[in-house]
Parts: sequence; C-alpha cells; structure tokens
Amino acid sequence: MRAAVMYGAGDVRIEDRPDPKIVDPTDAVVRTLAACVCGSDLWPYASMPATDTGRPMGHEFLVVEETGADVTGLTAGDLVVAPFTYSDNTCDYCVKGLHISCRNGGRYGFDGVDGGQGEAVRVPYAAGTVVKLPVAADSALLPSLLALSDVMTTGHHGAVTAGVGRGDAVLVVGDGAVGLCAVIAAKRLGAERIVLAGRHEARTTLGREFGATDVVAERGEESIVRIREMTGGVDKVIEAVGTRQALDTALGAVLDGGTISRLGVPQYEQGPIGPAAFMRNITMTGGASPARAYIPELLADVLDGSITPGHVFDKTFTLDRTPDAYRAMADRQVLKALIRP
Repeated sequence: MRAAVMYGAGDVRIEDRPDPKIVDPTDAVVRTLAACVCGSDLWPYASMPATDTGRPMGHEFLVVEETGADVTGLTAGDLVVAPFTYSDNTCDYCVKGLHISCRNGGRYGFDGVDGGQGEAVRVPYAAGTVVKLPVAADSALLPSLLALSDVMTTGHHGAVTAGVGRGDAVLVVGDGAVGLCAVIAAKRLGAERIVLAGRHEARTTLGREFGATDVVAERGEESIVRIREMTGGVDKVIEAVGTRQALDTALGAVLDGGTISRLGVPQYEQGPIGPAAFMRNITMTGGASPARAYIPELLADVLDGSITPGHVFDKTFTLDRTPDAYRAMADRQVLKALIRP
C-alpha cells in the first residue's frame, strides 16, 4: 500500500509499505477513506532528527472497515471513525473515560502499528476503538465526522476540563484547527462571551462563524493588556498552541482562582511553579484528549448539523501530495489539510 513516512524535519515521503494484516484476533484491517494532517504533526516536521527507517505518519482518519478477526460489532463495509489513539474500552482507565491512558492502548505509527496517512491501517482493539457511523461513505458530513477523530474532541476536552458552562466568558488562545474547535465546544456548552486570540484573518473569521464574540490579534504583553481591557480578565482559558508564549498569555489573562486548560502539545519543559503562580490559586488542567470517550455525544450534534467542525478543512490533497500538505500547513497557507487516498 501507499503511505506517508517522515524521515526527518521537512522530509515526508510517500512510499510503498506492506499491506496491513491481522496480527491479534482483536485487530481489524480498515481501508482509509479520508485522513488529514494534524497541527501536532508539524512539530516533528520542524524538528525531527534524520533517520534511515522513517516513521509512519497520521493519527486522524476516517475508515471503511474491510476485514476483521474475532471483532464484535463490526462487519466488512462499515463506515467508522477512529480516534487518534487506540484503546480496549474495557480497562479501568477507559471505564472512567480516560481512554488516552488505556492500559492496552497506544498510538498510530508506533510499535508496528500503521499511521493514518496511508491507504489502509491495522487498528488494534478495533471493537473498543472505532465508532460505527450511521451514514453512507459519500456523505457530505464526512469532513465533520473526520474532525471527531481529534481536533473536535480535543477542543471539547479543553472546554470540559476548563469547566465552561452557561454564561461564562472564555478565552481561547490559538486560531489553529484545535483552537477553532474549542470555540465550537465553548459555545456548545453555553459560553456567553468567547474571546479568540489569533492573528490570521481567514481563521479568526471562521472563529467568529463558530461562535467567537471577540478577536484579539495582538501577541505577548499587548495581547494580555487588550484582553484585560475588554473583559476585566476571564475565569476560563483554553490554550491551544503549546508554546510558552501562549501559556504566558493564558496566565496573564486569567483571573485569580480561574482555570487554564492546556491542549497544545507543550514545546517547553518548565512552567509556572513558583510562589507567584501558587498565590493566585489558578487551576492548571487539560492534556491529551480521551477522544473515544467524547465521540458518541459529539456525533449526535454533527449528524443533526448543530456543529460543523469539518469547516476547518480548507484544502484537499491526494495521498501522493501529502508532502505538499505538510509544507502548506507549515507555511500557514492551509489551516488543516484533508487527505483523500
């Protein structure tokens, strides 16, 4: 099969790889219908050391189930969505909704498991991982259903862990796909005012369509001053970038006793741990989303049109053009690239 493999910073190649095969009786081999490039894929794209072996890429994919072995609840031809990690959905962590920490789970592209940016994928613990979709393979909803694999469920995780509720004022730091989905999630949970910190006009315009009431284009200290002038400070912040500057913006804008949920994969090692932060009683939360736990409730809203996270996909690439998709996203020419094998 054809699949995307990263060999180092800026070096993504499409190559022939062995077709996925059943290894364990709980596996399913699925044919990829649609996939995408994630913002988190851009971090290794910018900094991964060169390697001779390469790393299969991709963890967001919408797939049609092709074959399975001892897998219940799925049959050949089912349309399913796969969250960005696999899980058994039965261990103690999964039972309490923390599928990201599944004792038998893992990540695509590691430990002999295929990446999602290819023609097919072996999905471990398929019955506990994928969610069957009640739509046809040619449905216009496919982009929004694909968004449930990561960006929409991640944005929702930020809103949930920040404690967003009806009437809240919320700050979302970052106008990438996750940040924009966090706007959707905050509005869905009843936030009255949603301030989006971002400087790319096409993205912030989409953010307003999703429910942002205000946009702050400044960065750094200027951004904090502007947000404080507009709101007096906010109780809930969703940080969807992962840089220290984004965290500092969150810390500067949040009120004492408020909550910051971090969604961006941190690109820094040290955080606010000293007495100054301690005295403010700020709750720091967030982390990697347990996407599998959120898909069922969000799926209903996608199906009835209440939310349309698929609008974050602003350009489609064929699988063979996946390297171009990475370049376009890294150069901020594309918000989020949809890949069609």
